[in-house]
Amino acid sequence: MPTIKTQGKTFECESGANLRQIMLKNGAIVYNGAANTVNCHGLGTCGTCAVEIEGAVSEMGWREKARLSLPPHSLEKNRRLSCQVAVLGDLTVLKHQGFWGQEDEILQ
Repeated sequence: MPTIKTQGKTFECESGANLRQIMLKNGAIVYNGAANTVNCHGLGTCGTCAVEIEGAVSEMGWREKARLSLPPHSLEKNRRLSCQVAVLGDLTVLKHQGFWGQEDEILQ
């Protein structure tokens, strides 16, 4: 079972599990501020669940790539939409500041 480390928490999930769902289930912060209410609920269209990931995950699909190509995101920032990510191995997940998780400062 893959292990996920984020925000001082460590938890396990099944291989192939959706990262957003696992983070929410385990009390990790997925959304910043008002994005907790105003989001697409995992459809991959709003971009508010963006995180930085180190570890084995699914490839980026067209929907995620399209959303992360639009401001305030940038594909160069190496962020992923947690709602579009399947966990394939052990991960370290960093959530960044900003409504869309787009800022450089990491949420602690």
